[in-house]
Parts: sequence; C-alpha cells; structure tokens
Amino acid sequence: MSDLPLLAYKVLTGPQMTQLEADGVFKGAPVDLADGYIHLSTEAQLTETVDKHFAGQDDLHVAAVDLAVLGNAIRWEPSRGGQLFPHIYGDLPLSAVIAYSPLERDDEGRVRLPIAS
Repeated sequence: MSDLPLLAYKVLTGPQMTQLEADGVFKGAPVDLADGYIHLSTEAQLTETVDKHFAGQDDLHVAAVDLAVLGNAIRWEPSRGGQLFPHIYGDLPLSAVIAYSPLERDDEGRVRLPIAS
C-alpha cells in the first residue's frame, strides 16, 4: 500500500475550524461521531466530497492532514464507488495538520488545496 497518498484533507465548518485551533484537537463532525471515525478525502476525492456533502454551505475550510503523524489511527476503507478513503479512528490533533485555509475553488471548479506558510 505504499502507493497511497501521505496527505489527506478534512473539510471543516467555520465553527469546527475555530474549535480545532482553540482546543488543538478535533473530535469529529456529527457524521464522524455517528460513523465512529473521522472522514478524510484524498486530493483526487476532495472536490467530489465537497460537492456531495457540503453543497450550498458557506464558511468552509480545508485542512491538509499528514497521515504519517497519525500512524495506525489511519485506515483506508472502501466507500463511494469502491474508492479507498482514509479514515481516522481517533481524534484529529492540530499537530497533524500541516496547512489549512478557507475553501476556495479554481477557475475549473476544483477545490484549491491549502498551502503551508
């Protein structure tokens, strides 16, 4: 499985981003808590995730997560269309987030990735 990405992305609402910054940890959105893990998306999956699960919502943020920091808490599991998605079985610590920014799209409608400063 060495061909799996080392980075994944979490879409957060404004209040969730504020909570992550303030507490240094994110315990999960309601859907994450209900499913028992924190949902992440790869770069290739991110725009579809936003379009499907966050349509019409404002004040969204994208956090880039270093999967290596999370070690065995990450599991790659099949989901939408049989694709493997990274899931965090545990909390998302701010220390694993290498960059984050408000959600923006490029000219083709793809979600822009956050850039570490």
